[in-house]
Amino acid sequence: MPGRVARTTLASMEHVPPPAEELVILDRELARLDLRRSELLTRRTWLLSVLQTPGPRAAAPHTPQFPPPAARTAAWGAGWIGTPASSGSPSAPAAPPVRTRSAQNVLLTLGGLLLAIAAIAFTLVSWGQMGIGGRSAVLTAVTVAALSAPAMLLRRGLSSTAEALGALASVLMVLDAVALYLVAVPDTGGLGYAAVASAVLAVLWAAYGLLLDRLRLPLPLAVVSAQLPLVLWAWAAEADALVFSVALLATAALDCAIAVWFKGVAVRVTACAGLCVTGGAGLLVALVKSLSAGGPAAAVVPGALLLAGAAIALAGARRAPVSVAVAAGTVAGLAAVAAVGGVAAAGVPGGWAVQVYLVCGGLVLLGVRAPLGRPAGQGLVWAAGAVAALSVLYSAAPVAVVLVGPVAQLGRLWAGAPEGGIRGAVGATDLPWQDMAAAPVVLLTVAVALGTAYRSWEGVMRWAGPALSPRPGWRTAVGASAVVLGWAGLTVLPPALDVSFTAAVALQSVLVAGVLIVAVAALRRGTTGVALTAGVCGSVGAVGVALLSLGSEPATYAVFGALLLMFAGAATALDAPEDPSRAPVLVTVQTVVTCAAVVCAGVLALAFGVSVGLASYEAAPVMLVVPAVTAGLGARLRGHAVALPLELTGGAVGLAAVVAALEDPPFLALVLALCGVLAAATALRPERREVAGYLATALFVLASWVRLSASGVSSPEAYTLPVTVPALVIGVLRRRRDPAASSWTAYGAGLAVTLVPALIAAWGDPHWLRPLLLGVAALVITLLGARLRLQALLVLGGTVLALDALHELAPYVVQVVGAMPRWVAPALAGVLLLAVGATYEKRLRDARRLRDALGRMR
Repeated sequence: MPGRVARTTLASMEHVPPPAEELVILDRELARLDLRRSELLTRRTWLLSVLQTPGPRAAAPHTPQFPPPAARTAAWGAGWIGTPASSGSPSAPAAPPVRTRSAQNVLLTLGGLLLAIAAIAFTLVSWGQMGIGGRSAVLTAVTVAALSAPAMLLRRGLSSTAEALGALASVLMVLDAVALYLVAVPDTGGLGYAAVASAVLAVLWAAYGLLLDRLRLPLPLAVVSAQLPLVLWAWAAEADALVFSVALLATAALDCAIAVWFKGVAVRVTACAGLCVTGGAGLLVALVKSLSAGGPAAAVVPGALLLAGAAIALAGARRAPVSVAVAAGTVAGLAAVAAVGGVAAAGVPGGWAVQVYLVCGGLVLLGVRAPLGRPAGQGLVWAAGAVAALSVLYSAAPVAVVLVGPVAQLGRLWAGAPEGGIRGAVGATDLPWQDMAAAPVVLLTVAVALGTAYRSWEGVMRWAGPALSPRPGWRTAVGASAVVLGWAGLTVLPPALDVSFTAAVALQSVLVAGVLIVAVAALRRGTTGVALTAGVCGSVGAVGVALLSLGSEPATYAVFGALLLMFAGAATALDAPEDPSRAPVLVTVQTVVTCAAVVCAGVLALAFGVSVGLASYEAAPVMLVVPAVTAGLGARLRGHAVALPLELTGGAVGLAAVVAALEDPPFLALVLALCGVLAAATALRPERREVAGYLATALFVLASWVRLSASGVSSPEAYTLPVTVPALVIGVLRRRRDPAASSWTAYGAGLAVTLVPALIAAWGDPHWLRPLLLGVAALVITLLGARLRLQALLVLGGTVLALDALHELAPYVVQVVGAMPRWVAPALAGVLLLAVGATYEKRLRDARRLRDALGRMR
């Protein structure tokens, strides 16, 4: 067929026929292909039916059965006229007939289930109407029949019915055991009989399942029944917890043997489930007894049971899947640590038991060199990691106390060294430090171990072999964890040793310096993860020691001075990175430490002012030294990435000075004026001119307002107009020389100096003359702004005019509101909202036009 198509195609390429004749040729070839495909599909359906139905037809598998001539003609005609084969032509595969055996199995399965239900109903309902012999005969006959039927059914291929009757036989065997107890040995202990019956049933089901190996239910049932004998026996004997643990672990050993040596999937899965339940329960009981042991001798037997459980887990891990083997190795490692560590820890004080378990967890790592297989070795590594994590978690409570405790110093500023040393300073005098004394040792031990692994990473990988397969980021995580734990251990060490307040502050300051040195050195080497972790630890430690130092005046100067030098030194050391790819990280860290140095300088300035006897508001001008210095440094570092953050942090210190001066208005006016001077000086630099210029103007105007208010001036216009007139003249001259200058730059400050104080005075003036004159002046300014298209005049004049009008109308509005019914206000609000909502788009367009119009003004 392919040769014919190829020849036809070649002939058509050599002698190209007309389109109509070529279409006829193509339809003919497609019809032949459809016919051949229909014949092959029919043959395939026949072969499937021969293979599925036993009988004489299987002896002649090559007897073809083709469709009748009418079907062939239809297929040929369909192909000739070009109808696709998928449009209902005979080439489509026919629907397979219903399998006789499947239908028969379904019917027999339903029949078996109905028979089981009938037998159970007969047993439950008619049991009391029969004698002992009749009962026994019925149960025996039904059980024997149910046990015998699956064998015949399996020979006939009725596996589903055999499974159903096998399940019925299993239920009847349990009923037989119950009936035997009630009839033959009713006075025997129920738990003991249940133990024996479960053992017998397990053996019978195992034998039955091995005899009829095509049944899937008896062997898993045997495994389930085998979980009960030893446990029920221990319960019946009223044994203690250790005997229960022995029974559970022995059952787990049997499950492990079945899971390792048996080949059936269902049996192995059932055995694995039983192993997890019984083995886990046995290990948990032994662990509880080991932890509660009164001495090393009492912990020996629980330790032996834990070691037995570890051996069972390792035995099962040798032939288990990878994930299961890793879990088994982890359980074995944890059990071994609990066994050995429990005996050793029973002879040491309570707080140091964690250190004993930690050492045992480290010794477990030696097992990775044993021939246990890679998954089990990985499980041992996970077990050691889990022991270390639990030890660190146990030691985290005193660290949290030491970190949070210094906040209490905010309530006793410069009250002197607290009583009780460092423990009193952090409010932890009532804690059981005798039990927490091991916390810094645990943290430092884990930190040293992780740090050693980080420094000798390649050697550790070679020593561990295939048991360790770390991901790329694991080394960084190990190094970062070493830094955190080392810092935490050294942080909690002074309270654990109960040193004095001064010594603790000194040690904490040295620790902050050390961590910052580590961060800077790591950043310069390119180990970003470790460096950032060390930086965070240093920042948290700096905050803690800074809060701690607030309890004593000398400590405040010493600590904040040291922090200032540390942060400034770190910022200098991080300058000019050698690798451009690390520049963003270095610049970010450099910015943070620079801002921290400025904050420390601000605290020192405030502390100096308070030390010389100044009140907090009187010390505000002293704090302005810091923004002055930062402004000078910003001018020197022009173009550097840290210049802007440096100046902004200095500005924040200036804002803190303003807040400190709020108690005294005259000092507030002075501080605002000094801030305006600093802003004006900063505005001399081209890159800061626009923002600093506006800020300087606002600060000067605000200082004048505060000064007038502080002086009790009732007619501020007498003081502000002499300033406003020359300011407006200067603005006019500026606009003539530079028409592109903004109206806010030219006229904003001059107008605000008079309009705002006059508005404030008008709101407190009960007479009509001042509001009238202010309203007229504001109206004139507004009209001039609209006429000359000056934004400052329009906005300032319109705002003052509206507020002045509101002041005049306020009494009448209050009077009208008081006279109106209470429902009028909500109704008016609802109408307003409906009107705005209905014309929302138009109002939005109007607002945009107004914004654009204001934006076009100068």
